[in-house]
Amino acid sequence: MSPLVWDVAHVANYEEQWLLRALGGPALTDAAFDAVYDAFRHPRRTRSALPILSPEAAFAYAARVRDAVREHLEHLPEDAPLPLLQGGFVFGMVAQHEQQHAETLAATLQLMTTWEYRPAARPLPRPGAVPLHEVFIPGGPSLQGSHAPWAYDNERPPHPVHLAPFFLDAHPTTQGDYLVFVESGGYEDPRWWHPEGWAFIQAEGIRHPLFWARLGPHLWARRRFGFVEPLPRDEPVQHVCWYEADAYARWAGKRLPTEAEWERAATGGASSPPAFPWGNAPASPSHANLGGEAWAPAPVGAFPEGKSAEGVWGLLGDVWEWTASDFGAYPGFQAHPYREYSEVFFGPGHKVLRGGAWASAPVAVRNSFRNWDLPIRRQIFAGFRCARDAP
Repeated sequence: MSPLVWDVAHVANYEEQWLLRALGGPALTDAAFDAVYDAFRHPRRTRSALPILSPEAAFAYAARVRDAVREHLEHLPEDAPLPLLQGGFVFGMVAQHEQQHAETLAATLQLMTTWEYRPAARPLPRPGAVPLHEVFIPGGPSLQGSHAPWAYDNERPPHPVHLAPFFLDAHPTTQGDYLVFVESGGYEDPRWWHPEGWAFIQAEGIRHPLFWARLGPHLWARRRFGFVEPLPRDEPVQHVCWYEADAYARWAGKRLPTEAEWERAATGGASSPPAFPWGNAPASPSHANLGGEAWAPAPVGAFPEGKSAEGVWGLLGDVWEWTASDFGAYPGFQAHPYREYSEVFFGPGHKVLRGGAWASAPVAVRNSFRNWDLPIRRQIFAGFRCARDAP
């Protein structure tokens, strides 16, 4: 992961490039400075060796950029003929980018094991027992994608897909569910694993989700931001990679949903798909666990106002959900405003995640939002739910 302070200055530099220079404003830095904070030029593992700003200087630079942006936008005509301003796209792009890096900072804090960090957390609801049933999703035509003003290029254009009927778990797979897989020897049986996944867990010595610890027979704990607590079995499992999610689904006699199936479940198959599973009302604390205030997933069944019209719970918030799909272009895709946001990652090397996590900002989640990552990635706040074909 990057040094925390690299992300701070990178976010500011991104804002300078897109809300100042790209909109005709002044340049506060030069190309050499841009290069240091270029996420595509420098992999995360190399960024600590770069000549990066100190924490004080990085925050001062961020404040200077924000002040300059406000000054420039005060004098920018509302009808300025700039494509980036259409529908306010560039503002959404910059706002979402900043919040995505805030989530990355949370993941970095979780990886830091040498000190205890106890963030002030919003209390989570603790619902009673929740039935972990399946929901039947009828087959037929469905609209995938979005033309919303703030939608990224990889969400565009909306296009029809035809799906066979399927069943989808009403809730994400819980830690208690996943513990059964662990204790029944799921990590020792190659039958459940993709060959590359089996090779990965063998090479890394992986026997359970990241940050879990076995304290004794059937006694488990997890490390969360530097402190250890009993494993909450009613929360969605998180910090599992795609291979682990896929193995559990096979073991359970199911599979991971495709991203088209996931989006169909979120939109309810409406001809005018809503932005969120519950409709078009903006996300609120009663709909989903978002915004980073809880610092953990909520127990499944905690947000009845956020379920879909067909009875699927927790599609947004708590944990990103791995899907079976490779990250690729929709029909008619056009890179906008730069190839490096989406296009350079297309292909079988990256798997799609949907839904957002507890650390995701509401501004950066919606039914059509597509996240992606390597199938070995475990430090992200990712879990999954299972699907199966309807007979």
